[in-house]
Amino acid sequence: MEPKQTNVAEQPESADTAAESEDKAIDALQDLRTELTEMKDKYLRLYAEFENYKKKIQKDKEELLRYGNECLVYDLLPVIDTLEMAMKHSTEGGAEKSQPLIQGVENTLREFIRVLDKFGIKAIEAAGKPFDPACHHAMSQIESLDFEDNIVLEEFRKGYLFNNKVLRPSLVAVSRRLALK
Repeated sequence: MEPKQTNVAEQPESADTAAESEDKAIDALQDLRTELTEMKDKYLRLYAEFENYKKKIQKDKEELLRYGNECLVYDLLPVIDTLEMAMKHSTEGGAEKSQPLIQGVENTLREFIRVLDKFGIKAIEAAGKPFDPACHHAMSQIESLDFEDNIVLEEFRKGYLFNNKVLRPSLVAVSRRLALK
């Protein structure tokens, strides 16, 4: 048997091929690492967006539960207005025969306000307070020497808050200080 002869010129070629192959493998590995980093980054962003979405949905749900009956409550406010007007007009007449009716209307109004209070509806205190455009609607100005500017002097219609949100602003008359000449 003859020993197999190896060509010396072929050996460097094999080393070059192995080096190229190794470089390609390193490049492919680096590409995979880059791709993995990009995918991980995309995943983390998507996860953060999803967490923010969940928080927003939870907040929207809480607001819906909190203010879901706003339209119903708003439509009930004229009932309070009517009962209060009935009380005001019944006491002006001074008739003794209507006393039981007055007492009944008073009790009805008190109970109605108690129920609304239980669900977060509160009257806005306006008379004597500084004018606040967020919860008062000025209907007129009254010139006065006794009061500073922008003090609520008269309340034409009560305003109401629903869970600390203005449901209906108060209709008011606001002071305007007279300047002495």
